[in-house]
Parts: sequence; structure tokens; C-alpha cells
Amino acid sequence: MSSKINNSNTPGPVNLYQTGGKRAYVILILLCLCYLFDYTDRMIVASLFPFIKKTWAVNDMQLGSLQTVVSIFMAIMVLPLSLVVDRWSRRKMVSLMVLFWSLATIACAFANNFEQLLVARAFTGLGEAGYAPAAVAIIAASFPQESRAKMTGIWDAFAPVGAGVGFLVGGYVGMHYGWQHAFGLVGIPGILLAIAFWFTHDYKTVSLTDEKNKADSISSIDTKGLWSNVAGLFKIPSLWFVYLAFAMNMAVSTPIMLWLPTYLNRFHGMNEQVASTATGGIALLVLVGAPLGGYLADRWLSVRQDSRMIMSGITSLISAAMLVCAFMFPQSGSFWVFILLFGIFSLAFLAPGAAAIQDVVHPGLRALAYGICVVCQHLLGNSWSPMLIGDISDHVGLEKALLITPVFGFIAAILFFAGAKWYSRDIGRVSRVVLYSE
Repeated sequence: MSSKINNSNTPGPVNLYQTGGKRAYVILILLCLCYLFDYTDRMIVASLFPFIKKTWAVNDMQLGSLQTVVSIFMAIMVLPLSLVVDRWSRRKMVSLMVLFWSLATIACAFANNFEQLLVARAFTGLGEAGYAPAAVAIIAASFPQESRAKMTGIWDAFAPVGAGVGFLVGGYVGMHYGWQHAFGLVGIPGILLAIAFWFTHDYKTVSLTDEKNKADSISSIDTKGLWSNVAGLFKIPSLWFVYLAFAMNMAVSTPIMLWLPTYLNRFHGMNEQVASTATGGIALLVLVGAPLGGYLADRWLSVRQDSRMIMSGITSLISAAMLVCAFMFPQSGSFWVFILLFGIFSLAFLAPGAAAIQDVVHPGLRALAYGICVVCQHLLGNSWSPMLIGDISDHVGLEKALLITPVFGFIAAILFFAGAKWYSRDIGRVSRVVLYSE
């Protein structure tokens, strides 16, 4: 893919976009907080399932649809929003998307029936659609390549932290004040974060078709040139292995975290608050696993070039194995050992996998490349798995339904290992581009 950018009429000294430093860490902190409330707003519904079921007498499949509709709308909007991110402004798009999903979450508090709640959840997904691609592109630009997986891992860790916050807040507020109040409470911080991120720093949009990469490059480009570069993403073999592996891992972690509070409530005798608190604690273990996966992959990078792919495969394999062991012995003390280990390793693939995507694509298409990954995650992983588990649960019970999920984790590991041989070739074909400040 071409990295040529117009270099004429440069007005004054070149202002390079600096990697690292205080400004980069400020941006990272804000991105982490945004991701925290992204997942708080998205996953809080899991801790509210028992309350919603009692309020409107819905079945498990309908409850699963409250997560499925988020995934579907995210999948629909990811690519167009990712194009806007890459070709307009990462900073402004993050701000607007955080504001939108926060308002949609607050709207869930005012739903008068299940259908209205479903619509509000759909708008939550629409708002969240372009955030992850924008954040990954910003992190990739703000830090040097050798620390890219580690920094992405730190950012990734805030997703399960957010889910944990959602479980804790949802269980407590739902039991003591009513489940509608929980949605309203977690939507407010996002509005403040949206305002704060509007005033952060961004790099100039990278042109894809002009002559040279200079400080005066503009965001308006030839449409034909843009789509020829987009088509180029589909010719990078390692991307497709990563995309499909991400989807399979999401088909494991999403239904597990979504249904675990209900599982603990039904089969371990925990009340809604205790079950949500336990699930939140398991989600918080990814604070260890997500950065650890990125850190180990970066350290291993000096030994083997495909370390990010191999590390993603190893952690996917471990997490699936732990889940099998946990549900094979649900009433024994070992259940908690295995489920805690699953919590640590379940998302350890995210940082090295996301970094691998950024490694093999043109810098002007980083958000789009990760956006396609998000589409695959939701269409091929998240969109059907919560409802599938709910449907099977309605027929044979939730404890048997959850036994299906580890299969997808083993498939993810195979895909990462198979894609590693393509990764080394693909990374050598990437154009190197200099970034400039706004």
C-alpha cells in the first residue's frame, strides 16, 4: 500500500508528532478511562438480568438479545466510523462517540418496556462502534513500536475493569435502588470524559495517495486511491487469521462474563449482588492478564519476530483449557481455581493481537484495520454467542450451555498459530511513514 503524501507548500518548520513523553501518557490515561466506561455501560446489563427478568418476565434468549443488539449495531457502524476516524480526526471522533454511548446508556434508565430497552441498547452499540479502532490508532502513533503491545495491553486491561465496575455497580444498585438507576449512574462519567478528550492532541491525517509525507498533508484525498488502499487490507493474509481468532475468543469471553452472574445465582446459590461481585472480581483479574500478554510478547519480540501471534495463541489455549476444567468440576473447590485462571488468561491475547494488526498495515489505515477486526468480533463472535447460550439454556439448562464455549477458544489458538507464518512476511511489506502534529 502506498505511503506517498503531498509535500508541497510547507508553511514553516516541520512539526513532528512526538512519540512517548508526558503528553502520550495523558492521552493513554484518558483512553483507558473511556474504555473503562465503554465496558461498564456495555456489560452492566449482565448483572441486571435477574432484575429485568422479574420485571418483564422475559426468557433467557431475550436477555441475551440485550447484548446481541449492541454487537450487531457495532458491527454495522464500525467500518464507516473507522473511515471517518482515519480520514478526519481521531480526537474528535473519540469525544463524540463517548458522548453518544453515554447518553444512550442513560436512556436505558427511562425504558418503560423491554422493546424500549432493546432500542436504547442498540444506540449504545452505535456509539461504541468506532471507539476501539480510534483508540488503537492513537496508541500506535503515540508510542514507539517496541512498546506498542505493552501500552495496548494497559489500555486493554481497562475493558474488563469496566466490566467489573458494571457488575459491582449493577448488582448493588439493582438490589437496593432499582435496576433503572444503575444505567443512569454509569452513564454520567462518560459525558465528562467526552469533554476532556476533545482538548487532547492528535496527529495530522495521513494521506494515502500523494507524493511525500510532510507536515502540510491534508485529509481530503482521492476516493479511488482510498478504496484501493482499503482493498489492500484484504490482501494481507495474517490479518484474517487474527480477525477470525479474535472473533472466536469473543465467542468465549462475552457469553461467559454475560451469563456468569446468572449462573452463580442459579447454581451456586448466590444472591444477585454477591454473584455480580464475584463476577466483577474475576473480570478484574484481566488487570494481570491483559498487560502481561502484551509485556511478554514485547519481551519475546527480540527472540522471534512472530512472538505476538504465538503469545496470543498460547494464552487462548490456556484460557480455553481452564474453562473446560472449571465446568467439568462445577461443585468442587477447584472450580474457583480454574475460573480465576480463566479470568487471568481470557483476554491476554488482546494486546499482542491488536499490536500485530497495527504492525502489518499502513499508518493511514490503522483505525480501519482494527475496525474490520471489531466487525469480525461482533458479527462472527459476539452477535450470536450470547443468544445461542441463552437459547440452549432455555432447553437444557445454563450449566450445560456454557460447556460449549471453550471449543471456540481452541479454534482461536489454532488460528493464531497458523497465522504466525504469514505475519513475518507481511510485516516486511509495510511502508514506513512519518507522522506530524496538527
